[in-house]
Amino acid sequence: MGTAAEVTAWRPRVPGVTEVFHARFTDYAYPMHVHEAWTLLIVDDGAVRYDLDRHEHGTPHDTVSLLPPHVPHNGSPATPHGFRKRVLYLDGTRLGDDLIGPAVDSPDLRDPVLRRRVGQLHAALTHPGDELEADSRLTLIGDRLRACLRPGTATGADRRDPVLARRLRELLDERVVRGIALDEAAALVRAHPAHLVRAFGAAYGIAPHQYLMSRRVDRARRLLLEGRAPAEVAAATGFYDQSHLTRHFRRMVGVTPGRYRGSARWAS
Repeated sequence: MGTAAEVTAWRPRVPGVTEVFHARFTDYAYPMHVHEAWTLLIVDDGAVRYDLDRHEHGTPHDTVSLLPPHVPHNGSPATPHGFRKRVLYLDGTRLGDDLIGPAVDSPDLRDPVLRRRVGQLHAALTHPGDELEADSRLTLIGDRLRACLRPGTATGADRRDPVLARRLRELLDERVVRGIALDEAAALVRAHPAHLVRAFGAAYGIAPHQYLMSRRVDRARRLLLEGRAPAEVAAATGFYDQSHLTRHFRRMVGVTPGRYRGSARWAS
């Protein structure tokens, strides 16, 4: 039995995600086992072969695999150099038992949009402070998984709803520093989370998490021009820490907060 070259696991502050698991294996083979949670798997390098419900499957790099809870499966490398994978374990609040049968029948989904979105979700999950982005992305991924596994069950969630979008924008404006979780926002405006995210994007051309980060960066710019230190500004504007501020600030402004502050011309 081989060993893992790299393993990283954590539980993010995102509802419904019980674990994030990133690993690179060379020749390790999983025995038959089950999980209580749904297993959402992408392979970034190499490939995995596995048995699920007595049928053999594989996971090339362009595939998203969804393994249902309580159904035995195993796993082993399908290439000589092993594989590198990223996995999410999701509880029943994200995907219902009605999808278990379709997932057993078709666990490997070749959907480029879904594959890209899962990769973007993993990127968001690696950064504390980006929980609203991760939650929003996961909500839309859940909708797409349901559409893949149960075609024809779309609910018209893409329809425009400018009033709902405005209500969410008002909530974000009220809570720029404190922030708000997607499920709390959905409960306050009485809307399905996926519809809420889509309605906001359709109305404003930007995702809710991007809007919130833009507002925070704007506040940070003002405080930096007052001469306040980046670490102090990060805490005052709702960022997780200074590195969180720096990443979003540089993405939106083009320079780090420190360089921005240092470039200021103070009025005499």
